[in-house]
Amino acid sequence: MLKRVDIVGNPNVGVFILTTDDIAIVPYNLLDEKVDIIKEALDVDVIKSSVAGSNLIGSLSVANSNGLILPEYVLDREIEQLKEATGLEVACLPSRYSAVGNIVAANDKGAIVSPYLTPDAINVIESTLDVNVESTSMVGSDIIGSLITVTNKGFLISKNATEAEVDFARDIFQVEGDVGTLGHGISLVGACTISNSNGAIVAKESTGPEMARVEEALGFLDDL
Repeated sequence: MLKRVDIVGNPNVGVFILTTDDIAIVPYNLLDEKVDIIKEALDVDVIKSSVAGSNLIGSLSVANSNGLILPEYVLDREIEQLKEATGLEVACLPSRYSAVGNIVAANDKGAIVSPYLTPDAINVIESTLDVNVESTSMVGSDIIGSLITVTNKGFLISKNATEAEVDFARDIFQVEGDVGTLGHGISLVGACTISNSNGAIVAKESTGPEMARVEEALGFLDDL
């Protein structure tokens, strides 16, 4: 299901919420009516939590069906809560970069990460998410997670991506995808949506053509 709705009060829904095919992790202060929208659109169980005491959960973490990666300074109680609530393997990224979700994009087949991550950090990502990891800049930027929204059915990447970069993402994620914008022209599509194989929620300001591109890129038309 694809929904165009205001979840967090601004277009950057992906900054605040983390999703997989089974769960969504949302801030404690998210209204119950918004939680219900997420449950319906993405067909997931919703977990209320924080990461490092912050509600910027989408920016500070990344996950797939195999594992969840958090920044080094996450609180012990958050690690224990998320282990129990998600049933996933949980690891902390050994890196000075705390915005894990901004610098890693992953599904169950592969991950693309910032070139600034060390071999040790890449090893943690590979073992925790159980995927092949490739390190590169894209669209002239290292904020890979903000540039891409990816699921196990498809991906949407910034409109500024080259054909070679789109092909590279196809090879790593092993799904089809396309370029586009959200929120009426915003190219940081990873920041402006939450998505999984079941559906997506995009910035309320997203246009009809942007919505159509999301449906095609994320493989929702295949379900019709």
